[in-house]
Amino acid sequence: MTAYQMIVATHIGAGVVALLTFWTAAFARKGGALHRAVGKVYLSAMVVILATAVVTAIAALAGGQLVSGVFLSYLVLITATACWLAWRAPRLKREPGRFYQRGFAAVAVLNVLSGLLVFAIGLQLGNVLLMGFCWVGVFTGLGMLHRWRASERPLNWWLREHFISMLGNGVATHIAFFSIGLQRLAHKAGVAMPEYVAWFAPVAVALVVGIWLDRRYPAKHRQPRAAKTAPAAVPAVS
Repeated sequence: MTAYQMIVATHIGAGVVALLTFWTAAFARKGGALHRAVGKVYLSAMVVILATAVVTAIAALAGGQLVSGVFLSYLVLITATACWLAWRAPRLKREPGRFYQRGFAAVAVLNVLSGLLVFAIGLQLGNVLLMGFCWVGVFTGLGMLHRWRASERPLNWWLREHFISMLGNGVATHIAFFSIGLQRLAHKAGVAMPEYVAWFAPVAVALVVGIWLDRRYPAKHRQPRAAKTAPAAVPAVS
């Protein structure tokens, strides 16, 4: 087995771990010991996936596959952003100032610019996948900038950041499963699987789940204390 084949095998193995632990954490009691433990395993698997994906992207760029290399680098960026935010939010839930610092804004801008770059390449090539999937990075970055500039944040800001980011991670995990694993199985079984379903179906599902989570965990703000009213004057009895 060559070094590159070992990297690919490691990438696939970490992907299997990520898929299993994602759903285990999703069904576990939120904030419980199992949820936190499995979540750490999931994010560790994602780190391995990202590291091996970086090697793949570099290999593509070095081999003259500019479009593939740029797109893979873009996927690494948006996935790394989701992992970074999902990991930091619960740990800094009492320090929103540290969470929403300049690094947060810089990563947001990088997501927007990389998405626009992918769109430009896709437009030049007439590639539907690039022109469609680029907006994930653009809207992720714009949403981050909006939250960064907010003058007031909800009390449960960290929870909302966490589940938004984990939805992004879920999209990445399932795209990898559908576009690589499931597609190969379907091909072996002689079943034709539409090319773009593997990419856009997880995004559509994440949007629906995101709306549901937003309603289940609405933004909580401090309620203003009711002003103390002076007791009504008692009329004098003559």
